[in-house]
Amino acid sequence: MVITNKLGITDSPTLAREEERISKKSAARLFEQNLLNNMSSGTWTTLQDIHKELFQDIYDFAGELRTVNISKGNFRFVPVMYLSEAVKTIESMPQNSFDEIVEKYVEMNVAHPFREGNGRSMRLWLDHMLCVELQKTIDWSQIDKETYLSAMERSPVNDLEIKAVLAEALTDDINNRELFMKGLDHSYYFEGYQLFKSEEL
Repeated sequence: MVITNKLGITDSPTLAREEERISKKSAARLFEQNLLNNMSSGTWTTLQDIHKELFQDIYDFAGELRTVNISKGNFRFVPVMYLSEAVKTIESMPQNSFDEIVEKYVEMNVAHPFREGNGRSMRLWLDHMLCVELQKTIDWSQIDKETYLSAMERSPVNDLEIKAVLAEALTDDINNRELFMKGLDHSYYFEGYQLFKSEEL
């Protein structure tokens, strides 16, 4: 079933293509216009703002807490009735070290607060935390898709693997436009979106 959208699109392939094109362009604007610089690191509000920036031209629910229960495979994300409280709890988690930041990221992934676009928004949120707190960022283009996805799948039980995967791709090259754009494309590729290059939008 195709998610109801502002574009009036009723088939999945067309929606996926337009979602990639529009949201990638918006994500690139976050970097180009330094919009992330005015946001607080690790807050629910910042994650909402990132999600809204990416998807406001596509979905009415952009930046809004989801109102439906969702799952992936056999894994059920936090039920709607507990979601608001879960997000508040995650927001209050410490973020003083790499380990703490990744732990916070893992917990927000378990919450999966949005109806759609969680992974893409949360990777930008994670990078923003690393950038503000540690003056580091992740070079996503260095991370293998299957390695990342399997580590994330296991992370609610054991987060050592995802910490190791992300630590290997850490860099202090936080203002590198090319690195951001390549990372953006790779982040989208993790979710199966690979029709457009961020640089060309």
